[in-house]
Amino acid sequence: MGTSDVWNSGFVLNNITVTNIGSTDLDSWTVTLPFSQSISIVNYWNASITISGSTVTATGSSLSSGNSASFGMQGSHSSGNSFIVPNCIPEGGGSSSSSSSSSSSSSSSSSSSSSSSSSSTGGSGFVSQNGQLSIQGGTLVNASGSPIQLRGMSSLGLQWSDAAPWMNIDSIRWLRDDWKTNVVRAAMYTKEGGYIDDPSVANKVWEIVDAAIALDIYAIVDWHILSDCNPQQYQAQAIDFFTEVANRYGNTPHIIYEIANEPNCASWSGNIKPYAEAVIPVIRNIDPDGLIIVGTPTWSQDVDVAAADPLNFSNIAYAMHFYACTHGQYLRDKVSVALSQGAAIFSSEWGTSAADGSGGNCLPESDAWLNFFDQNNISWLNWSLSVRNETSAALYPSASTTGNWSSSDLTTSGTYVRNRLRQY
Repeated sequence: MGTSDVWNSGFVLNNITVTNIGSTDLDSWTVTLPFSQSISIVNYWNASITISGSTVTATGSSLSSGNSASFGMQGSHSSGNSFIVPNCIPEGGGSSSSSSSSSSSSSSSSSSSSSSSSSSTGGSGFVSQNGQLSIQGGTLVNASGSPIQLRGMSSLGLQWSDAAPWMNIDSIRWLRDDWKTNVVRAAMYTKEGGYIDDPSVANKVWEIVDAAIALDIYAIVDWHILSDCNPQQYQAQAIDFFTEVANRYGNTPHIIYEIANEPNCASWSGNIKPYAEAVIPVIRNIDPDGLIIVGTPTWSQDVDVAAADPLNFSNIAYAMHFYACTHGQYLRDKVSVALSQGAAIFSSEWGTSAADGSGGNCLPESDAWLNFFDQNNISWLNWSLSVRNETSAALYPSASTTGNWSSSDLTTSGTYVRNRLRQY
């Protein structure tokens, strides 16, 4: 038997089972999967994989008579939701002339739902090695229960031309390989020309998440409230959106949900917590073990307030945002209070600049913050991968939209963040 899942530009085949129905043992077995188009394989497990044209060949070791072996793979394609995974075709191998394989692999819309993977998938990429993330004892851990720190880049608003073109599979691959990021954040504004005004902005979110899955890193889908400062204002739309996110991606360990970016005119007990209590069960009904980040009052700074009145759900982290030229030790003290109360903290956005993105770069204070995060296993994403004319942007307009950036393409902030990421 086998299972499959297909999304906009990726697919997973898992638990493809090969059974030796012959009377003699096999020294090896081979299964070919003839795809209708060229594909790329980014991860595989429990077999050796080779590609020739549009044909994938999986080879395994010895298989005794009457026994079975299972394998799987993750790859990318370019056919959208019309992509169909192939049936497995058995071939003989080794010293025996007979082997048999069976798989049940059919096309699957990217809106189909299933529960999340609860363990690593066995491949070589970051997510394959770490699997489904969870919160244990107030800290982020991988599928094996070991503490894990995510570090990466956030987009700017995906509705803007100085941001969206720089978030694609090629630039994200460069972030992974050169900057050593293991997570990206798709900041989908709700207002300011974002999703509430133009729902097609979500297509860019799907592109970013598909790229992260293909590249085997984690992806945060950020419901980026700003001028709509009370998350309850568009609660119904958030429920619809996160239902779609969970249906698309809830069956993968790559996805992280950020359900309210920066509630800046709302109280925790009166607005934010009730909003979270309405949205989280919708996600949990589809993705029971997904990691969810919840924004906190005062631009996601009052984590101590949230920690004193926590949500009654598992695998919840509270967002804490800072900008190094504006926020200093007093805010780290609030984080320490929240940690002492057992809360998990996730810095899904921070910058080297002032809070409005302007001014200079406060790098010593950035160091103080990141050292504090390292000491407390707090994950972080820098704001922002964009070419906007502001101090917090990582790139100059000269930077290619597809990565391969030279030092002259990086701003002071971009140079600092890249260097810091490469230290780990």
